[in-house]
Amino acid sequence: MFTLMRNPTMRPYHDVAREMSRMLDAFANRAPFDSMFDAAVTFPALNLWEDDHKVFVEAELPGVAAKDVEVKVHGNELHIFGKRESTSGDKRNFQRQERVFGEFSRMISLPTPVDAEKIEATLKDGVLTVILPKAETAKARKIAVKAV
Repeated sequence: MFTLMRNPTMRPYHDVAREMSRMLDAFANRAPFDSMFDAAVTFPALNLWEDDHKVFVEAELPGVAAKDVEVKVHGNELHIFGKRESTSGDKRNFQRQERVFGEFSRMISLPTPVDAEKIEATLKDGVLTVILPKAETAKARKIAVKAV
């Protein structure tokens, strides 16, 4: 039988972590969108992966209309710009505000060169999907080995 005991040496760390969490929570409840706190928040959250022929990016954009999103590729960088409108009006006395509104942008470096002419972007159910075909020069090629 095992007995779970609290380690008394961990108490100070627990107290500091709890206090930091409380302070951040209090700050986040009142922070305007353009505050320093929001600079640390990455929006939109995204995933990037690739296969042999394409690079895929999915970004979470809940509450953003397709007309308010712009996707650009410049060199090996993907840029996502947009705007999310407030659904609750401009002047509210928020008790807690965690959803951010206004303009946003996100840049991500791509792992390989892509064919900018064939990129596709769709927005469905709050998820932006960008499919970036790899440039021919970036695709893996099988090289025949000759016996000499």
